[in-house]
Amino acid sequence: MIAELGKGKYLLLTTFRKDGTPVPTPVWVTPGENDDVIYAWSGRDTGKVKRIRRSGEVEVGPCDVRGNPKGPSVKAHARLLDDDASDAVRARITKKYGVMGWMTVFGSKLRRGRTGSVGIAITSAP
Repeated sequence: MIAELGKGKYLLLTTFRKDGTPVPTPVWVTPGENDDVIYAWSGRDTGKVKRIRRSGEVEVGPCDVRGNPKGPSVKAHARLLDDDASDAVRARITKKYGVMGWMTVFGSKLRRGRTGSVGIAITSAP
């Protein structure tokens, strides 16, 4: 299931607040090197990154650009990547999303610098 989600255009990444409240966010997604992992990308100072840092428990599912679910969600585990691995995720996003991906990643680098965003590796829940 995780590998199929990496092929879609948008992923509904749901993180959870300390009190268990779900916070769904649509993100761009790209497949990993194998079927066990997919990647997303976000600003380092966003709420979803803070929640992933605290607890890697997430749910993921297909969605549209506005975050409207387009299928079932599954439990998964997310972890934040180091700067070099995050560079690789940005390159994957740029390749998959073409000109829009390049403009978004480039704009983020201008605003935040190289380390202002972080790659997120998502795997099936253990």
